[in-house]
Amino acid sequence: MSHREVGQSPDEVFDIVDDGDVVVGREFRREIHRRGLLHRAIHIFWLRPDGLLCLQRRSYAKDNCPGLLSSSCAGHVDSGEDYLSAAVRELHEELGVAVPSMALLEIDYAPWHADLGNEFVRAYILRGDHPTKLAEFEVDSILWRTPAEVESWVKAAPAVFATPLCHLLQRPALRCALGLSA
Repeated sequence: MSHREVGQSPDEVFDIVDDGDVVVGREFRREIHRRGLLHRAIHIFWLRPDGLLCLQRRSYAKDNCPGLLSSSCAGHVDSGEDYLSAAVRELHEELGVAVPSMALLEIDYAPWHADLGNEFVRAYILRGDHPTKLAEFEVDSILWRTPAEVESWVKAAPAVFATPLCHLLQRPALRCALGLSA
């Protein structure tokens, strides 16, 4: 079975980091998740000019939060890769959106947390209209809502959303970037 059929490759290698986000080793994805090791990830929040925020329904083949709504794009930082390069790569892989790195503005840096899957997360905002081509093995669908609608929906039905998104939506810098009250 290929990673296209299962939503991710167990043979991916990620950097292991310490509690200061300093690389201390590398390991296969499956081992990092099985052992709860600290590692790195990115989340992208895409806002169109009309103010709507893109939400991604994760593929039902994913090993983590299958079928749940998440940020516009989220993914791991590969071993040896920096956060911004991972964000550009993941955006293209998942949504088919190709942008230069300067199109992504970093809006938050979240320390690792169990709700984030033991990941340090850098969050970016993408603005504008961009054509998409969804990677079906990663993304089931996308939908558009205002940030305020998303916030209300998360409060009313948190089980519909991936835990990392719920955690990130509580962070002041991210809320500010999305125009939500403090």
